Amino acid sequence: MSDTAGTPSGQPEAGGARGPGRALGPGSGSSPTGRGRVRRRRRRWARGTGLLAAVVLVAAAAAGRAVYMKLDGNITPDEAAAAELKRFEEDRPTALVKGARNILLIGSDSRAGEENGRYGRDPGTERSDTAILLHLSAGRRSATAVSIPRDLMVEVPDCRRPDGSRSAPVFAQFNSAFELGGSACSIRTVEELTDIRVDHHVVVDFAGFKDMVDAVDGVEVCLREPIDDKDAELNLPAGRVTLDGEQALGYVRARKTLGDGSDTSRMERQQRFLGALVSKVRSNGVLLNPVKLYPVLDAATSSLTTDPELASLRGLYELVRGLREIPTEDVQFLTLPRESYTGDVNRDQLAQPAAEELFERLRTDAPIAVHTERDERATEKESGEPSENPSPAPTYSGNTAAEDTCT
Repeated sequence: MSDTAGTPSGQPEAGGARGPGRALGPGSGSSPTGRGRVRRRRRRWARGTGLLAAVVLVAAAAAGRAVYMKLDGNITPDEAAAAELKRFEEDRPTALVKGARNILLIGSDSRAGEENGRYGRDPGTERSDTAILLHLSAGRRSATAVSIPRDLMVEVPDCRRPDGSRSAPVFAQFNSAFELGGSACSIRTVEELTDIRVDHHVVVDFAGFKDMVDAVDGVEVCLREPIDDKDAELNLPAGRVTLDGEQALGYVRARKTLGDGSDTSRMERQQRFLGALVSKVRSNGVLLNPVKLYPVLDAATSSLTTDPELASLRGLYELVRGLREIPTEDVQFLTLPRESYTGDVNRDQLAQPAAEELFERLRTDAPIAVHTERDERATEKESGEPSENPSPAPTYSGNTAAEDTCT
């Protein structure tokens, strides 16, 4: 055992043990300089920060999992439609191009629920207030949204009613298919009309539409004239106006006081609004900013009823992940070629051969050209006269997500 008596000031020799009751000098520790204690403190600090980092990571993972589960659980799977479509699988069209996808987007006019009930009495049924066939090209080079007029006269097949009974085939307006048999009936009607396979479907109601617009802090549109529409509760000036959810719903649904009062004018307005919505989502960093993206995803998923394959965040992501790379000028909107129905001028029928030519191009994933209002104005300015056929290639009147109607 070492003896400390001969050391100055009673300090232990280097490496010796400290006796009981002895004071520690300024360099105390397991070495004369005290570095040993510093190292122990650093080890304890490192262990503490490592544990804290682990706790933070676990908490973040748990929060991320909770957010994922919430958003994932928001989406309502349309199991009834899936069962009905499976029953008629052998009669449905075959997809011709691998990787291309066709999605039927349905805007429901349901008044069910407190929010939707604000827009009228709930009769217990609903029609497709808006119907759009969205074609995504293979490789996601382009996206083409085709509006289907709700007054288009079509052959509606026999469909399963909500009460389980079956309706008889009927020649009627397109939007009655949704009332008769929901989304499955609308899908089968579209497939019989176009011979195009509908791969997925999405149904959104009034409240969901408003929530989506509010989640992106409104959408800017250009109004060529002031709007004073009491039915739509719109009182807006001419020029650039940012619409909130309530205003946007009135804007896309109004028929009698905006434009020429026709369904054609209403569909064109819907297309321009959707183009502006796409531009807003892509331009303000929503897709890359989690703080902005969450409310958009929450609003979108809460308002959706989809086929079971899409009824999850993973399903939606797999569908839309390639859309971020599509230039806005290649996100196109057009209306199904149609003309006045011979039996009633207030109804529509397909305009042939233009309609069948469009269906063929969608079936085979062939390019589709859209002739916008800007193109028309440019042609008139150059020639001094309107051009009925500005291009020898097949073109369809419409617009793109890149179009600015104020310029």
